Amino acid sequence: MASIHRHRDKYQVRVRRKGLPTITKTFHKLSDAKEWATLQERQADRGELGPDRKVLETITLSELVIRYRDTVLPDKKAGYKEAEMLTAFLRHPICKKRLSELSATDFVKWKDERIKGKGSVRPITAKSAKRFLSPVQRLLQVAMDEWDIPLRENPLSRFKLKVIDNKRQRRLREGELGRLLEAGKKTRNPLIVPIIMFALETAMRRGEILALRLRDVDLERHSATVRESKNGYSRTIPLSSAATAILIDAISRMDNDEKAKNGRLFPTTPIALRLAWDRLTKRAKVDDLNFHDLRHEAISRLFELGLTVPEVASISGHRDMRMLFRYAHANHANIRAKFGTGSLHATASSASQIAAE
Repeated sequence: MASIHRHRDKYQVRVRRKGLPTITKTFHKLSDAKEWATLQERQADRGELGPDRKVLETITLSELVIRYRDTVLPDKKAGYKEAEMLTAFLRHPICKKRLSELSATDFVKWKDERIKGKGSVRPITAKSAKRFLSPVQRLLQVAMDEWDIPLRENPLSRFKLKVIDNKRQRRLREGELGRLLEAGKKTRNPLIVPIIMFALETAMRRGEILALRLRDVDLERHSATVRESKNGYSRTIPLSSAATAILIDAISRMDNDEKAKNGRLFPTTPIALRLAWDRLTKRAKVDDLNFHDLRHEAISRLFELGLTVPEVASISGHRDMRMLFRYAHANHANIRAKFGTGSLHATASSASQIAAE
């Protein structure tokens, strides 16, 4: 809001806007003062005036990251994943920057350093860099919209990062499952092997397995209910005899108090499982295998069993068939076996001869 005061033979204009520094200017003519005041108000309304640097100079990026991590993420589903990334992000010098100095150029520099790798920090892919910056972009937007941080714009709102489409198609290779199970006998976490086998039998995500409780299981009907999935929908999936046996064993390990509270069937944390998985794959000498690849493997096996797309979707929880086919990669050895010793060309030639006859 603008105010004009006469001081001796001049007119002093003062323009105030929330989140912006107060602007003053003096004019000899009242008409000039009014015109300038109107122009400044219009620029403020259009967001063309710079933010209050005095406020931004008192806040560092790390303060925003820590506040978002500790106050917003605990209430978000799977917020622990973003929390891990933000904790790692805090180690970079960019977080020491004051908001008054922060620009998109700083994030470009961060991206270049991380992709190339610097010092003891291992290089990451462009896709991983984009995944790191996504929660940072969200926290900056929350700071502007909800915390009254007077940033003129989100430094990452126009940040473009070209990502090569490198969808994973990793499946278990011959002998890898056996090595994983053998190595699992020596692991300190007794839940790692049952969780691996349950993932292969159900195609459930890691978070869905760890959230599974006694109340979600119906052993008589051989079914389990996923109450909240990644896409926000619940689903009930059929259980194979092997999956049912794993759950029966998990229930037998629960004490009466846990059963009364419908406790979790696989009581471990996502971080503990990830660390156990990393140790297990290293011990088993299985390279480049993520836990999520087990879901990929399970869905592919469902297709190879002859299940239809709707049937597989009802188990996997996919609502977009295009996303489902990203996981559905047939076993090439099985395909080659079906080809036999012949060739597609020969088969086509035979078919043409039959048609001619």
